Amino acid sequence: MSHAYDVLVLGGAGVDTIVYVPELPLPYADSYMIRPGIEARAGQTGDFVALGVSSLGLRTHHVDLVGDDHAGDLVRAFHRDRGIEFTEVPQPAGTKRAVNLVSPDGRRLSLYDDSRSRESDRLPEDLVRKLAAASRHAHVSITHPCAFTLPLLREAGPTVSTDLHDWDGENPYHEPFAYGADVVFVSTTALPDPAATMRRILERGRAEVVVATAGAEGSYLLTRAGGAPLHVPAVAPRGPVVDSNGAGDAYAAGFLFGRLTGEPPERCALYGAVAGAHACTVPATASDAVDRATLLAEVAALS
Repeated sequence: MSHAYDVLVLGGAGVDTIVYVPELPLPYADSYMIRPGIEARAGQTGDFVALGVSSLGLRTHHVDLVGDDHAGDLVRAFHRDRGIEFTEVPQPAGTKRAVNLVSPDGRRLSLYDDSRSRESDRLPEDLVRKLAAASRHAHVSITHPCAFTLPLLREAGPTVSTDLHDWDGENPYHEPFAYGADVVFVSTTALPDPAATMRRILERGRAEVVVATAGAEGSYLLTRAGGAPLHVPAVAPRGPVVDSNGAGDAYAAGFLFGRLTGEPPERCALYGAVAGAHACTVPATASDAVDRATLLAEVAALS
């Protein structure tokens, strides 16, 4: 069956205001002088996954709720300037936004503005069905409206992935995403027992593979074949590490590229590691992703 899109990204569009701070945690003070400055730019988790898979040559479409405001203009320009197809659903509460504090070693602390969402927010069912039927794969952000798309995606037929980010393994909000996706990404940051959580996702859900990302320690891969999680070492970035913002999204994009081009899970994880390492060399105020030729060349060199 032919599809118009390789990857449909649902949710995760928004604007981050980047603030470079001298250290994290930031000690209390009446004021700080900040260099290089404070800058707002489009690019939250869905935007970065869409950018990552599009830069790797996959036909990409992104859909989310966006406001008629300046932040929405930044999101629209982000997609337009990069040639990423984008369907916006009007959001009266305004475009999602956050403040990211970034330390000199590239670590990040994000403060999300929760006032930009409402309990009644939904992506139109007919729109989701139409886009899903035209897509080989759907990547679902863990925003509230996207939870209601999971049954629609199952009906339409694309494979599904999601990123649980810093799930603690217990918060029930994440469970529909964890148990409703074929590929599940999760950070080890807040997991007391990553291996146990990975096994539980496989046992209770439909996942074929679970990937736990661990920053500089690399990532861990578990499939339905069983056994212990396979450790995939991190890849040394080609340039200085300046920011970890978007590294997890880049990893997911690299992994999905491998999966959609028929690679086995271990090689997909290597693709993810290379893409994530590249993202760590990109300043938080910029938006860039590794391209297909560079990714394949670096993977070949490592292999």
